[in-house]
Amino acid sequence: MSELFVHPTAVIDKGAKIGKGTKVWHFSHLMSDCIVGENCNLGQNVFIGNNVELGQNVKVQNNVSIYEGVICENDVFLGPSVVFTNVINPRSHINRKTEYQTTLVKKGASIGANATIICGNTIGQFALIGAGSVVTKSVEDYALVVGNPARQIGWVSAAGHRLYFGADNRATCPVSGQSYFLIEGKVKEIVKA
Repeated sequence: MSELFVHPTAVIDKGAKIGKGTKVWHFSHLMSDCIVGENCNLGQNVFIGNNVELGQNVKVQNNVSIYEGVICENDVFLGPSVVFTNVINPRSHINRKTEYQTTLVKKGASIGANATIICGNTIGQFALIGAGSVVTKSVEDYALVVGNPARQIGWVSAAGHRLYFGADNRATCPVSGQSYFLIEGKVKEIVKA
């Protein structure tokens, strides 16, 4: 496993924890109490706030701001210029640091370019958030959501391909061959014996 790479223009505050194999590119800033797992890739001009946690193999594209209270599990993808909020009703003249809300992005989820994630919500595992979406409520596992405000328009596989469920409530990923059930509005992988 390769060691940590930090571009000379990046700023890493004392106390930031960064895993082996992670790359931090041009003009990025990681604050002191953040945790970044192994084999992550943080693009140009990325901001990681205090108390942010990124799991392993998280890909953060250019110009992403991840503010305090955000947790990204393993294998999350954040497209260019994604923004997370951490306060519902910010005011310049009122200090609301005690009101920061937690936002959880579960394993394998992908968030498209220029999407905004309103704080206090959970993005389900392997969910796919379309570019430019504004997520104002939690998103189910494997859900495909788009728009402003974001609304669910379908389901995707763990490989990120659209799933089409038949009368038997089953679908198969056209690329991986993995099969899924849709039961009571929730998608579950069918485990092969």
